[in-house]
Amino acid sequence: YKSLMTDILSDYNICSQKGLGEMFDSTVGASSVFMPFGGKYQLTPSQVMAAKLPANTDMCTVCSHGFDPELCEQSPFVGGMYSVIVAVEKLAAAGVRPEHMYLTMQEFFARCTDAEKWGAPMSALLGALNAQLNLKRAAIGGKDSMSGTFEKISVPPTLICFALGVADSAAVCDNVFKTHGERVYRYRIKRDAYGMPDYASLNDFLSLLAGEIGRGNVTSAAVVEKGGAAATAIKCCLGNRLGFAFSTADRDLFEESTGDIILSARSDDGFCGYNLELLGVTLKEHKYVFGANITFAESGNDIVFDGKEVDGKALESAFVGTFESVYPSVAEAVGAAQNADYDGQGRKRVKKGGGKPKKVKVFIPVFPGTNCEIDTARKFEEAGAEPVVFVVKNRSPKDVEESVKAMAKAISSCKILALPGGFSGGDEPDGSAKLIAAFLSNPAIAEAVENMLYKRDGLALGICNGFQALVKLGLLPGGHIKRPEKTDPVLTYNNIGRHVSTLVDVRVTSNFSPWLKYCPVGSVFQVPVSHGEGKFSVSDDVLRELINNGQIATQYCDESGNATMKSPFNPNGSINAIEGIVSPDGRILGKMGHSERIGSFMMKNAVECYAKTDMQLFKAGVEYFK
Repeated sequence: YKSLMTDILSDYNICSQKGLGEMFDSTVGASSVFMPFGGKYQLTPSQVMAAKLPANTDMCTVCSHGFDPELCEQSPFVGGMYSVIVAVEKLAAAGVRPEHMYLTMQEFFARCTDAEKWGAPMSALLGALNAQLNLKRAAIGGKDSMSGTFEKISVPPTLICFALGVADSAAVCDNVFKTHGERVYRYRIKRDAYGMPDYASLNDFLSLLAGEIGRGNVTSAAVVEKGGAAATAIKCCLGNRLGFAFSTADRDLFEESTGDIILSARSDDGFCGYNLELLGVTLKEHKYVFGANITFAESGNDIVFDGKEVDGKALESAFVGTFESVYPSVAEAVGAAQNADYDGQGRKRVKKGGGKPKKVKVFIPVFPGTNCEIDTARKFEEAGAEPVVFVVKNRSPKDVEESVKAMAKAISSCKILALPGGFSGGDEPDGSAKLIAAFLSNPAIAEAVENMLYKRDGLALGICNGFQALVKLGLLPGGHIKRPEKTDPVLTYNNIGRHVSTLVDVRVTSNFSPWLKYCPVGSVFQVPVSHGEGKFSVSDDVLRELINNGQIATQYCDESGNATMKSPFNPNGSINAIEGIVSPDGRILGKMGHSERIGSFMMKNAVECYAKTDMQLFKAGVEYFK
């Protein structure tokens, strides 16, 4: 079984593509209900994309796709049919009701130079039409291309179905098994002697499945694709490194059974009439047992006997290792890290000035390439502040001059400077945040910032690209805008050599800053990161000074809450695992993690709970003035 499952899980169409997926920003917009990879260890590939609507609502859009290149090559008709079936099933497995689903198609075929070659696209479209008519879901629009040939090389017949639906973020269901002892069932599509699905039975089951998800009976569900039911169940386990005891070792466990659905349910009573098969139970130990003799005690605890065991680490290695040399998911750890805990006792804190402003104004500049200004403004609004979003114009020298004057004037009326994330100036030339630093270094703006911070008792915050700008300006770690020096810290390219978008744990090591009012030393938060230049690099002398001053605010940490250089816990290789630092008096905070990209029901397939993501930075910053 080890050899068989290793071969299956390392197949190019089945194995993990995490290293490639992390190159794309999965949390931008602060609306991601699902992360691309779910579970505590972010190893279970999500079968759908779910994101909140850009409005004051908890409703979300859910998107899926269906396509099996090998099946489409063997039979364009069957392949087109199952592209539609699988796309619809994935939405239902996420809790979207069938009546709320809409479809569209993407087709790509060899160049049709003669009448015979038109048979492939015609056959695929007929298969897709068959599924649409029987599932009562029509496709709207689409795109086709009959130019997939170069000399004698042609693409396989390709018909991809995309399905889109709307659901409540609180109720959408992911495909990650949560804990040990879950009972997992298998729904098999009924097929006739010719392999055609029983659509009436399938339609009824999909409606029932969405209903059972809505009432909380089904806690996770996944559609079987390449690799069969065994591979699908194992992928659902990997996110939380659970094991699985399969109730059978029959051959069909490993064979293609596209369109079957596996689900973990508290009870199968709600599926009366569908004869769900008990596929198995999840295990606390990271191992997989095939052909287990499963019994259930009266207490409800699962008892597993016998069966052929396979070590979970071996199968995980096969799943994640196939593309590791091409798209690495981890980087070599360089150097050591230690917890830089600082309790702040005896530390001189910043003192609030007199007067209580009616509304705390927050200045948020938007440079070409900035992409987090709306998320940042929303968080400050929720905290009771008034964001002043300023769009920098730089198309002509006159625009630049006017922007400088307007920016200096606006800062003079604000209490907080907030530099949001993004890629100002495309991070070019030669490094990130140079455009922001160039603007804020202008004497008029620099003076306005200095006055805001030290004459009017203001605060400053920089996240990701904003953190990079604060460091380039000298505001961090020194607290004042100055000319750069060779000994200054820098934020440079990630050790892994690419952009990283994922979820990491950070521990609070110092909290004397007003921004960290609600963050006890030693507390750990889950924070999304998305950057290509997040490695904090600093000399030994400056590092020692930062530690002694308590200026290291947060550090990347491992499962035990210890600062670490180890990848992927430390996503960029920052020295001493530094994720964020503060100025000597604590009024300026810079950090790489996107603390503005959080909210209720977000990243729910990977985070423990909302409280674990909310450092309450924005609330603390605004409350400083009240």
